[in-house]
Amino acid sequence: MAIGLTDITGIKVGVASNLKAATGVTVVLIEDGAQAAVEVRGSAPGTRETDLLNSCQLVREIQALVLSGGSAFGLDSAAGVMKYLEEKGSGFSVGPLVVPIVPAAVLFDLFIGDCNVRPDAAMGYQACLAASEGSVPEGSVGAGTGATVGKINGMASAVKTGQGSAAIVRGDLIVAALAAVNAFGDIYNEDNTLMAGPRNSDTGIMEKTIDLLVDKDVAGFPGNTTLGVIATNANFNNGELRKICQLAHDGLARSIWPVHTMWDGDTIFALSKGELNTDLNLVGLMAAEAIAMAVRRAALTASSLAGIPALSDLK
Repeated sequence: MAIGLTDITGIKVGVASNLKAATGVTVVLIEDGAQAAVEVRGSAPGTRETDLLNSCQLVREIQALVLSGGSAFGLDSAAGVMKYLEEKGSGFSVGPLVVPIVPAAVLFDLFIGDCNVRPDAAMGYQACLAASEGSVPEGSVGAGTGATVGKINGMASAVKTGQGSAAIVRGDLIVAALAAVNAFGDIYNEDNTLMAGPRNSDTGIMEKTIDLLVDKDVAGFPGNTTLGVIATNANFNNGELRKICQLAHDGLARSIWPVHTMWDGDTIFALSKGELNTDLNLVGLMAAEAIAMAVRRAALTASSLAGIPALSDLK
């Protein structure tokens, strides 16, 4: 049974979570390296080392990806991942040294839990120690610990989400996704019905953010981002992986609305870890499907936290 990124040989996933502070870190480890790319579609991103993932750069492989809470403060967690990888001798060789290549992206969870506690190097290192090739952790854990959606009326009406995992298999081909969902907008089911949106303060019934924006002229709400990772066992270079990232963002648009706003920092990474030769378009479209599935799993597997109810407690 497909479980996510760890279906692909050579990839481990680990999390570190602080439930009291409502924040955490998710690390994707590829200690022997993988080709990678990134595509940022939101207008409020927080990232590290993403310039290395552009074409024509010297470094061709990365050893880890970090998804973190804590807004820009959470980028500190990548230092702990670098420390772990350096101890393993994993990184880009520079003479007698190795420099681990660890791109990272963060989401804003400072409006829930304790805003003074943010993921740091110690938490990044802890996530590495927890990393395994087993089931990918889902729900209100790791980078998804403090994630929420439907915040147009403020945190009091939001719905708790987290991180979700999915994989699609076609013969020998695997396309897997991980998503930490902290969107300004709402999550929608496959049939386009509302799954998770802002709760009306009087009735408690979930409403659609787009309706509130258009019909009631309600303003936006800052501090949002959905982070995603696509991985495949097909063999692609950086430029091809960039196209897969672009197509994967369509999966966000199919499961989250509104998406890619000025209040979001939506970022998707893609990894190639394998030698299978297959069609780029097929993998990109499978990536979009997998991301949409992972987004919905992020809502379905979440737990209520810090006074924000999850779907499991709203039904």
